[in-house]
Amino acid sequence: MEKRVWRKIDMYVVPVVAMFYLLSFLDRTNVANARVAGLQTDLKMSNKEYSIALTVTYVPYIVAELPSNLMLKAVGPNLMLPTMLTLWGVVTTLQGVVKTYSGLLACRFFLGLLEGGVFPGLVLYLSYFYPRYKMNLRVSMFFSAASLSGAFSGILAFGIINMDGIGNRPGWAWIFILEGLFTVLFGASSYFTLPRSVDTAWFFNAEEKSYVNAKLLEDNTQKDEERFTWKEVVEATKLPQVWFLAIAFFLDGVVLYSLAYFSPSIIQGLGFTAARAQLMSVPPFAVGFVVAMISSWLSDRYRCRGIVVIVSSIFCVIGFAMFLGSKSHHVQYGSLFFSIPGTYTTAPTLSAWSSNNAAPQTRRATAIAIGFIMTNSGGILATWLLGSLSPAPEYTSATITLLVFSAVMALFGGVNLFYLWNQNKKKAEIRRTLTREHEKSGLGDRSAWFIYNL
Repeated sequence: MEKRVWRKIDMYVVPVVAMFYLLSFLDRTNVANARVAGLQTDLKMSNKEYSIALTVTYVPYIVAELPSNLMLKAVGPNLMLPTMLTLWGVVTTLQGVVKTYSGLLACRFFLGLLEGGVFPGLVLYLSYFYPRYKMNLRVSMFFSAASLSGAFSGILAFGIINMDGIGNRPGWAWIFILEGLFTVLFGASSYFTLPRSVDTAWFFNAEEKSYVNAKLLEDNTQKDEERFTWKEVVEATKLPQVWFLAIAFFLDGVVLYSLAYFSPSIIQGLGFTAARAQLMSVPPFAVGFVVAMISSWLSDRYRCRGIVVIVSSIFCVIGFAMFLGSKSHHVQYGSLFFSIPGTYTTAPTLSAWSSNNAAPQTRRATAIAIGFIMTNSGGILATWLLGSLSPAPEYTSATITLLVFSAVMALFGGVNLFYLWNQNKKKAEIRRTLTREHEKSGLGDRSAWFIYNL
C-alpha cells in the first residue's frame, strides 16, 4: 500500500504539475532567447527598455501571489490552475504578434498577473497529497522542470529561429507563437487530468484514499482549521523561520533569474554566435536538473534541507568566483556548471523547507506566498543587474553582487537551521512534562508535537 499510493500520485499528479511549471518558466524566460534572436533589435529597445519589459512582468506577479494562494482551496486547484495556464498561454502567443515596445509591455504585464500564483500554488497543492518528509523530492521534480525549460528553451529556440520569414514573421516571433499555443492546449487538457484533492482523485480506490489521509493526519499537515481566518495569515508573518527563509528566497531569486534571463546573453558575450549561444546554454541547465534531483532525494531521505541549502549556495559562490577571477572564456563558461545547478537546487529546497514548517493550511499558504513574493522581488533586481547596471560582456559588478548574495544565502540557511534545531530541542523538553491532551489547541506548527523539519 505504502509504495502503491505514492507511486500513483507520482505518476498522475507530479508530471502534470511539472509540466505546469516547465511551461510557466519557459513562457516567462523565453524572452531571453527571443532577445538573442533579434527581438530587442526589431522593436528598437535599449538595454534599459529591455529591463523595464522584464520588470513589468514581476510587479503584477508579486501582487497576485498571496491572494491566489489564499483562493486556491476555495476555488479548487483543479479549476484555478488550468485556467491560469490556458490564459497565460494566450498572452505568450500574443507576444509573437506585437509590433511595438508598448505592445510587448502590455503582454508582459498580463503574463505576470496570470502566472503569479502558479509556483506557490503548486507547492501548496502538493502539500494536499504528500507528507512533509516526501515533499522536497516532489517539489524538486516539478521545479527541476525550470532547469529543463532552460535546456529546452535553448534547443527549441535554435530550431524555431530557422522559421525566420515564414508568414512574414521574424524567428523570435515564432518562439512565442509555437510555445504559447502548446501552453494553451496543455492548459485545456489539464481540466480533465488534475484532481482537486485526495478524496476526489480518480486513480485511488476508497482504501487508498483512507490510507493517504491517515498519513497526512499523522504528519500534522491535514489538521486544518475549519475555515479561512485572517488570524492565521497574521500568525504566518510572526514566524521567525518564515523571515529567515524570506531573505534566502530574495537572494536566490536574484541569482536564479539573473541566470535564467541572461545565460544566452552571457554565453554570446563569450564569443559565440547567437545560434551557438542558444545551444551552449543547454548543458549547464541539464546538469542543474540532475544535481537538483539527486540533492532532493538526499534531502528527503536524510531530512537535511538546511545542509542542502548551504552546500548548493556554496556551489553558486564557486561558480561566480570562477567567472569573476578568470579571463578564460572556457573557465567562465565552465563556471555556469556550478552556479546554475547551485541555484536550481537551492530554490526547490527552500520551497519544501518553507512548506514543511508552517501549519495549519492558511498559515502554510501564507508562508509559501511570502517566500515567493521575496523570490520575485529578487527577480526585479535581476532584470536590472545584468546589462543595465553592469555592462556586458564582463558583468563585473553584477558577478560580485551575485557572489556576495550566494554567500549570504548560505549564511541564512545556517541561521534558519540553527533556529529550528533549537526550537525542536525546546519542544522535546515540553513533551516530557506535558501530555498532548493538555496542550492548548490551535497552535499549529508551534505545537510541541509538531517537529520542525531541519
